[in-house]
Amino acid sequence: MHLLVVPTCCCFPTTSSAPQPPSLPRQLSRSLGHSASPRFGLPFRRAAVPPAMRRRGRRRAAAPPPAAAASEASSDSPGPPGGEDKRAGTDLKTLARRFWKVAAPYWWSEDKVQARLQLAGVFALTLATTGISVGFNFLGRDFYNALADKDQEQFTKQLLYYLGGFAVGVPFFVLRDYARETLSLRWRSWMTSYYMKRYFKNRTFYKIQSQSLIDNPDQRINDDLSAFTGTALAFSLTLLNAVVDLVSFSNILYGIYPPLFIVLIVYSLGGTAISVFLGKSLVNLNFMQEKKEADFRYGLVRVRENAESIAFYGGEENELQLLLDRFRRAYENLSELLIASRNLEFFTNGYRYLIQILPAAVVAPMFFAGKIEFGVINQSVSAFNHILSDFSLIVFQFQSISAFSAVIDRLGEFDDLLGENESSLSPQRDSIDGINISFKSGSPSVLSSNGSQMQSEPGIVLEICDLTLLTPRGGNILITDFSMELKDKDHLLVMGPSGCGKTSLLRALAGLWTSGTGNIIYHARDSRQLQTANLGSNEPSNIKPEGEELLQSSKQRRDNGIFFVPQRPYMVLGTLRQQLLYPTWTADTHQSPTNDAQTKAPLSFLSEVSMSDGLGAKPEMPSTDELIRVLEVVRLGYILPRFNGIDSVHDWASVLSLGEQQRLAFARLLLAKPTLVLLDESTSALDDINEVHLYSQIEAAGITYISVGHRRTLHRFHNKVLYISKSDSTTGSPRNWELKPTDQKSIEESSPFAS
Repeated sequence: MHLLVVPTCCCFPTTSSAPQPPSLPRQLSRSLGHSASPRFGLPFRRAAVPPAMRRRGRRRAAAPPPAAAASEASSDSPGPPGGEDKRAGTDLKTLARRFWKVAAPYWWSEDKVQARLQLAGVFALTLATTGISVGFNFLGRDFYNALADKDQEQFTKQLLYYLGGFAVGVPFFVLRDYARETLSLRWRSWMTSYYMKRYFKNRTFYKIQSQSLIDNPDQRINDDLSAFTGTALAFSLTLLNAVVDLVSFSNILYGIYPPLFIVLIVYSLGGTAISVFLGKSLVNLNFMQEKKEADFRYGLVRVRENAESIAFYGGEENELQLLLDRFRRAYENLSELLIASRNLEFFTNGYRYLIQILPAAVVAPMFFAGKIEFGVINQSVSAFNHILSDFSLIVFQFQSISAFSAVIDRLGEFDDLLGENESSLSPQRDSIDGINISFKSGSPSVLSSNGSQMQSEPGIVLEICDLTLLTPRGGNILITDFSMELKDKDHLLVMGPSGCGKTSLLRALAGLWTSGTGNIIYHARDSRQLQTANLGSNEPSNIKPEGEELLQSSKQRRDNGIFFVPQRPYMVLGTLRQQLLYPTWTADTHQSPTNDAQTKAPLSFLSEVSMSDGLGAKPEMPSTDELIRVLEVVRLGYILPRFNGIDSVHDWASVLSLGEQQRLAFARLLLAKPTLVLLDESTSALDDINEVHLYSQIEAAGITYISVGHRRTLHRFHNKVLYISKSDSTTGSPRNWELKPTDQKSIEESSPFAS
């Protein structure tokens, strides 16, 4: 008799409901998916260790996107924030607010119709699987009654019903899981696009990195978004399944024996309270484990990207010690996590296995008294397990829920930061701390001696008015009360001792640093060009009347002819063609030789969307012949046969020398045909002959440029020199700069600001 009860206990989802080993949230979607699985016997159980868990060890954090403007020295670029080893917990109200803020946008997005239809389909399939589970509950009762009565004919009949039920039920469960995973993937795709656009908007990616605002944004976009969508959807369906189960099986259980239902309520509530008490530290431990694992992976990526520099320094021992220290911190936190999980599992394992005999023990006296049939015992055990697993969601899934809470916390923190950055910028100008950066169409207006407005001479490209530049966080003064005009085809050389603020001035001109006071005014390309660029467009024109401020953004600045070339050029991931087109044009990456007619088009929200305001006239994309020609102009034609043509893919930052990368950067600006170029020691790795050749090319192209450099050989390519000294508050005059023409004799020796 007791042997016959054992199979009925297998109806309880011991595999899926058992708490999983402590792990990071990439496995959450599958872990929670187990509890939503059908519960009508051994079939349809999933593996205890999902593939996502086994793959997790091979994942790595992507290197943070380099900011092209922040290139003066690698030591100036901070790594990911270290943070404290301990962290205060997030209250439930904040966690709920963050969950809603992260989850809600998709369901009201441009994809909402498709999303809601798919969600309705998943809900319908979930209800269908619950109905099938109820049917199997009654089939199981009749099956075991026939077995206990030794009625072979009835047993055979019920067995055939059982097999037929499997044949009908399997497709529903498979389709439900497939529909859920498909919707989860679509949701993740939309959220990835949504967060990536916000991450790059208003140069948020640069501010996060340069100011160390949060750790590992790459991991939050890649890993945490994947975990969030899969787990949120699976958990929602689990709750729906639990509600339907409660309604369906409570009537069955209460009808069999009401005291058993009361035992179930008391048992589940007590188990939940104890689980919450024992596992309350898991949320913060999971959060910190996410961070420490990501910091360790980031350190490994840094070694790979700076392998040559480390090898030159002979810094292997130092790097090894730094990485082992990061791993030790991850190890110590994981050890605490394992201890907390062990303490919780002492209770949950006992809680789980006691369930296997508890319902049979409660109803056994009724069976011995002849009040119920043996099949009813099986039915009561099955119903008891269904309802108890619903009431005990927190007990069985506490580790998954705590890890999911850490994911919500990290994404919510990221979302809050993105929201703050969006709201901190006025739609009319890029001004955070006081430096106003604006564009004007037409010629600038200036004041005459009597105070009336008069039109200044044409050809002015850039105006800087009373600029005082501070470091973003320290507030140290770099440049004081600087004013100048740069006219068309003017060439300004910025010189001074290391650390005086030369590159910082370029960062201010690029809009990356805005701490300080003053005005930076770019005079946009002729308004007729702007209007031509907007002809034929259905979008409303953003052209403002002459003299009025235009909107400012990185792409708008570039489209209006402002270009930046750093000392170490940024090499994109892609072909040589994409290197040359960057950043003015985007090469089509959707087409590949492997595409065929059966390949589905990408989702609309994954297609490229411009983040600019459509201002400025972008040159027509150059042809292949033009790309090859410009490589010859910068004396890089020899790399085409070396790397098998212009569409070959390589790690260009590794296979090209720094001098070759600098020449490739000049090829980019010659293709872009900008009005003004900001050059930050852009020929530092070149010999004198190549330096002369490249400056001659951009001068012949009629491009106005501002150069930062130390070489005195650069004087011949510039008609103005700005000398900057290190700011010293003890000097009599606050001004720490001097602007003079280069044709003045012995300017280097006579200037007190000479380097």
